[in-house]
Amino acid sequence: MEQYQGKTIFNKIAIGKVFFYQKRETQVKRQHIENAETEIVRFDAAKKTALAQLDQIYEKALQEVGADNAAVFAVHKMMMEDEDYLDSVYNMIRGELINAEYAVAATGDNFAKMFAQMDDAYMQARAADVRDISERLIAVLSGSGTIAGTLAGSRTGSAAGTENVAGTGIVTEIDADTDIGNRTGTGTDMLASDEPVILMADDLAPSETVQMDKSRILAFVTRRGSSNSHTAILARSMNIPAVIGIDIREEWAGKTAIVDGYTGTVIIDPDAATLEQMSAKMLDDERRQQLLKELRGKETITRSGKKIHLYANIGSVSDVAQVLENDGEGIGLFRSEFLYLESDTFPTEEEQFKAYKMVAQNMAGKKVIVRTLDIGADKQADYFHLEKEDNPAMGYRAIRICLDQQEIFRTQLRALLRASAFGNISIMFPMIISVQEVLESKRILEEVKTELREQNIPYKDVEVGIMIETPAAVWISEELAKEVDFFSIGTNDLTQYTLAIDRQNPKLDSIYDPHHPAVLRSIRMVIENGHRGGAWVGICGELGADTSLTETFVEMGIDELSVSPSFILPVREAVRKLS
Repeated sequence: MEQYQGKTIFNKIAIGKVFFYQKRETQVKRQHIENAETEIVRFDAAKKTALAQLDQIYEKALQEVGADNAAVFAVHKMMMEDEDYLDSVYNMIRGELINAEYAVAATGDNFAKMFAQMDDAYMQARAADVRDISERLIAVLSGSGTIAGTLAGSRTGSAAGTENVAGTGIVTEIDADTDIGNRTGTGTDMLASDEPVILMADDLAPSETVQMDKSRILAFVTRRGSSNSHTAILARSMNIPAVIGIDIREEWAGKTAIVDGYTGTVIIDPDAATLEQMSAKMLDDERRQQLLKELRGKETITRSGKKIHLYANIGSVSDVAQVLENDGEGIGLFRSEFLYLESDTFPTEEEQFKAYKMVAQNMAGKKVIVRTLDIGADKQADYFHLEKEDNPAMGYRAIRICLDQQEIFRTQLRALLRASAFGNISIMFPMIISVQEVLESKRILEEVKTELREQNIPYKDVEVGIMIETPAAVWISEELAKEVDFFSIGTNDLTQYTLAIDRQNPKLDSIYDPHHPAVLRSIRMVIENGHRGGAWVGICGELGADTSLTETFVEMGIDELSVSPSFILPVREAVRKLS
């Protein structure tokens, strides 16, 4: 048994035989031509044919992956008609009197290198797209309109067959003074196996991905690729587990493999115990998918009519896809500190604004509760220069840092308020222990609003809430409720502080009990006091996903539960079973 670690693209598990997709190499030769205008006419005719092919691929994608994901091929058409791209091809043909195939190959490589060198990850991923359209043009110019791709994967590891695929697989014949380099092409369906397979390739182009018969693809595994590429986006939309960054080997062809899209792990020749374990995990996965089909679009409501708002906890912008996939009704906890922890310096207002705006827009009017910076304790960023503390969990962290270093706080609040104009954002302050902290935080928020009004920067009035995660906040929750719109109970820290147990200490795991009567009584007190003071109350800690307590929380009068995206549907199921 061999195990390899890559980067996950889609969270799902696949078990099956390995097949290798190999692209037949075609040479692009630099040839001298006599008449440039005749060659340009030939190129224009090829472009027209290639555009027609893209129209057909778009229609197939529209049916299989929807309009949003099919849009990549509309983008490909625009790239193929881009004036800069075409001017480069025309100028090479006219200026160097070279054949159209070579002009397209050189232009494609030049543009791909330009995209790859950009700082923006999205633009870097467009390098694969420009290669894709260039290879399609060369395929048409070569007279076939297709390339031959080989899907290797017999049980002995020999080639199982050669298939025609739309697009090209190219290796350029290099001139003495020109280095075009190796190329990959676009591919299609026509798999050389009747059984579904785990498809491995050096890389896959978007046109290859969408044209393959997904009923015969268990998973994608590639050596190269980007999580921001259109191929990755398509794999996610097709619900196909995918892992990139694996150093694939041809001797794996025909062997049994496991692709764990949750961890980015690929296992070759799994032993019996691993196979049994992963098969069970796959069955659980299938059960979750069935839940998704049955519960998607349904209300989180008890049989007696009690409605619970079921939101999701996220730690980054990319997590929004999981919220939508699992039919989350909103985001109950956006841990904004990821912006700080993933940066080497303080994230700017503009960087934060773009992240918050993207989440708000993607959630399309659904509630997005953003917790302000909760740095400190077990979440450290070197550039904050926080001193070592004997007891950091009770030290300089969260709202204490924000009220002490107000420029950091104001920058985040400006970004949040600006983003509120693009969706339904709420702001939540963590680690509150006094009414005074709430009043001071609200005062700063109002000052930031005044600044934005004076600068004619639009924003919306936002709901303001606090985390209840300290015993102090529990005991004064009725007074706190009069100052805010909502509470969100952070059961992880609340359990830690109530029981005086460091939740990071493994020696105390046996007595760390979030079901402890003191914890549950604290939750009940917060719900009752919150409602008495006019605030709605939710839970965003791990206990919110504990379906053994769902009935207890509903009986207590909880208004909202916010859980990890993968727990949304099981919790919805638990609520809907209650009388």
